Parts: sequence; structure tokens; C-alpha cells
Amino acid sequence: MKLILKFIVLLYINIFCVNYSLAQSSSLENTSKRKNEMNLPPLEAVIDSVLKNNAMIRFNNKGIEVKDATLNSERIYWTRNFGFQGESRYGTLNNNSTSDDGVSNSAFATTTTKQFTYTVGFYVKFPIFDMLNRKNQTKIAELQLDEAIALAKSQEDQIRQLVIKQYQELILKQKLLSIKSQTLGNAKVNMEMVEKEFTNGVTTVSEYVRISDITSRIESEYEVTKSDFLLAKKLLEDLAGFSFDSENLN
Repeated sequence: MKLILKFIVLLYINIFCVNYSLAQSSSLENTSKRKNEMNLPPLEAVIDSVLKNNAMIRFNNKGIEVKDATLNSERIYWTRNFGFQGESRYGTLNNNSTSDDGVSNSAFATTTTKQFTYTVGFYVKFPIFDMLNRKNQTKIAELQLDEAIALAKSQEDQIRQLVIKQYQELILKQKLLSIKSQTLGNAKVNMEMVEKEFTNGVTTVSEYVRISDITSRIESEYEVTKSDFLLAKKLLEDLAGFSFDSENLN
């Protein structure tokens, strides 16, 4: 009779623990999902923000502006060979007077006066080197501009690919963290059941130690996964220049 009574009590305890485990597991699963959910911004929004805030992209854009200004300068360089030149002077000038036969008259051969003089003229130069090299210089400037644009585009593509890779990696790590969180919740519930069974003498010491080791390992794996997720999140935030929604993340 005592054996039957003990069996009924143990059966009741196991049924209660199973029901409690299912309830706790469901509650922990929902809680862990809420904790680890993070609203990521759209991928294109992240890419646009990275391209806007990246120092190398800004540097390349400035380089393109410089090359474009250089090209415009080369195109109008030929105008330096045309122009106007004016000059004014004030001072003492020597004036010579000569007779009808062309012989200088010593009496008024030289006189001194102070006055302003003005000269204005238009000049045209024809440097042979500039004429022959003008087309080459312009072509070089055009090629340098095209080179700067191509380099900037290449680096933009590389940054875009890097952001896409890290964005998808962050999504993966977030999913892994959610799975690890659920696994940890289940392991903790299972550990609570084993502790109760061990207290009631149902579970042996070896079984209790085994379940405890498994729970500790699962918790350790969860912390590693969480650290990897936070690192991936921080790296992408640093590139984008703004923080993502992570208020519920513990």
C-alpha cells in the first residue's frame, strides 16, 4: 500500500513538473523572441548612409572635382596667348630737336620735361610647343578625370558589397542568437525539473551533474553567440553612422 501511494505521489509530481515545464518553456520562448528582436533598417537605407558617411568616398568625390577643374583649365589654357597690355609712366623725358639738315642744334638739343605717358596694345603669342601639345594636355586631363571617376565607382561597389555581406551576416547572427536563446530557456526549465527530481530522490547524482554540465555549456554557447551578434551589429552601425533599434536586447 505504501509503495502504491509513493508511486501515485511521484506520478503527480512528474505530471505537475511536465505541465510547469511546458508553460515555462512557452513563456521563455516568447520572452526570448521579444528580447532578441531588432528592427533592422532597409538594406538600401544602410548602403546609402554608408556611402554618404564614408571618408574614402568623400575623398574620391573631391578628387573628381579637382580633376574636372583641371580639365576645364586645360581647355581654356590657349587664351593665355591672347590679351591686352597697358602701361603708364611719369617722369623726366629727354627730347631732341634737330635742324632741317638733320644736324642737332646744340642750343636746344636737349630739353627736360616731366609728364605722363600711356601705352595700350593687343598682343598675340604663338608658342610652338603649346600649339603642338595642346591636344595632348587636354586628352591627359580627360583621362585623369575618367580614371578618378572609375576609381570612385570601384570603391563604391566594394563598399556596397561589404555592407550587403555584413548586413546578411547580422541577420544570420540575430537568428542564431534567437535559437540559442530558446535553447537556453528550455535547458533552464529542464534543469529546474532535474533539481526537483534530485531533491525528491528520483534523479541520481550522475544524471544531475550531466544535465548541469549540458545547461552550462548551452549558456556558454549563448553568450558567445550574443557577443558575435553585438560585434556584427556595432561594426555595421559604425559604417552606417547611426544606431539600430535594440532596446529589447539583453
